Amino acid sequence: MNSAEALERLLEGNARFASGKVQAPGRTAERRIETAGGQFPYAVILTCSDSRVPPEIIFDEGIGDLFVVRVAGNVTDDLVTGSIEYAVRHLSVTLVVVLGHNNCGAVNAAWSQGIPEGHTASFIDAIRPVIGRSAGSKGDDFVDANVRDVAETLRNSEPVLRHLVDQDRLSILGAHYDLSSGKVSLVD
Repeated sequence: MNSAEALERLLEGNARFASGKVQAPGRTAERRIETAGGQFPYAVILTCSDSRVPPEIIFDEGIGDLFVVRVAGNVTDDLVTGSIEYAVRHLSVTLVVVLGHNNCGAVNAAWSQGIPEGHTASFIDAIRPVIGRSAGSKGDDFVDANVRDVAETLRNSEPVLRHLVDQDRLSILGAHYDLSSGKVSLVD
């Protein structure tokens, strides 16, 4: 599946979810058994670990359809990038979506300028530079700025991702999930 087809499938699934007409495909014992021997996801979703943002549900997909990487604030580091590289190189995924959401606690924590405790500093400190470059923005504008920043970082990640993007073999897009409506929209 190419990246355009993958994006179309994601957005169609999200439309079903947002309208309450989910099909819940691939969530059966048969599918579990079918995928036990190997996985063939068609997209990578890098999203926040927020419990209200489960990619398989909001895109109306099942077991083995999506390769999901979740971390607070949908930030990236070597572990996240390595996970994405694995899906792209070894599972032949052609689409990566960085999915932010409104009212993100990680982004709000970075915006608040408080002093993070413990290991939360790792994701808050990753988001703070985006907040600083987005002067005049507020609230969910920072969420979209963070999504754009992470997507751009991944597009430029050497040696694997950038090479595939440059060859038009991989698309890395940003998106925003609205917690109330259930709708996903692309972030340019």
